[in-house]
Amino acid sequence: MSGRVGYAPGVYDLFHIGHLNVLRHASELCDELVAGVVSDEMALLAKGARPVVPLEERLEIVRGIRYVDRAVAEVVPDKLDTWQEVRFDVIFKGDDWRGTPKGHRLEHDMATVGVEVVYFPYTAHTSSTVLRQALSRLGDLSS
Repeated sequence: MSGRVGYAPGVYDLFHIGHLNVLRHASELCDELVAGVVSDEMALLAKGARPVVPLEERLEIVRGIRYVDRAVAEVVPDKLDTWQEVRFDVIFKGDDWRGTPKGHRLEHDMATVGVEVVYFPYTAHTSSTVLRQALSRLGDLSS
């Protein structure tokens, strides 16, 4: 597929409405949407916790979403390295990155290769972290 290629990286663990919203909105702003599913090791580095759902299963779930044209495993922390592999024109992130050091670094790095950074509203009330905490509390109750 030719045209504008979008890249939507995420762990996509405990898939929820926030993930679906990002992928839906991202697909509206590009001709081809590539979802980068962060590896277990990269998730551990970035978030301090391993995903509940293994990488291969998360890849299969994301590949099954109608808004996604292609899903790839993201196995390196540097988005410029990922850009070398995928060659996207726009990258989509949650607006929890906007105005932060990591957001500024992403914007700077992406500007060096002509990639636009688009932020979407972060779904704070439904996140994998919130779901993981709720499941943990349920586990505590059943003990």
